[in-house]
Amino acid sequence: MRRPVPLLLRLTVLAALAAGPVQAQTQPQPQKGIATHDGDQPIEITSDRLVVEQAKNTATFDGNVQAVQGDLTLSADELKVGYALNGGGKDAGGAAANANAQPVRRIDAAGHVRLVSPAETAEGRRGAYDVAAGRIELRDDVVLTRGENVIRGDRLDVDLNAQTAVVTAGKAGRVRALFVPAAKGQ
Repeated sequence: MRRPVPLLLRLTVLAALAAGPVQAQTQPQPQKGIATHDGDQPIEITSDRLVVEQAKNTATFDGNVQAVQGDLTLSADELKVGYALNGGGKDAGGAAANANAQPVRRIDAAGHVRLVSPAETAEGRRGAYDVAAGRIELRDDVVLTRGENVIRGDRLDVDLNAQTAVVTAGKAGRVRALFVPAAKGQ
């Protein structure tokens, strides 16, 4: 059975995959990167409010949401977590189900979505993570930054299983990338 990878690790992979060409253009950075991130660390989510809707299998955090796992921080105006119940509202052991113990199936982030790690930042207005499909998307004015290097587009789609990332422009624009060469001697 495949163990699900935590949200922040998957979202960080999103930033790393998209910034891959950026990294290839610059000297290796001594900063802690995605490959060394400990995805088994606990995730602490803080917000102004939490609403759990058991009938809909959702937990919605809203107002200044911050999810922190190790050295990674995801912030947004709202974070909605959809979870799956095992047969009739009971967990696998037959006990009454609770939102904290259920497998996460989807996570949606809305409003000023920002993911920050020591090496990179990914921003957009909306984001989604489909856990079962292993797909992450960031939409609406996407900006990926690693050092001085910047990639901009309207949408970023990451397939974690195929290890591919696609940045797409909106109807009125094009994908833009700025790669700044490292200074000699650095």
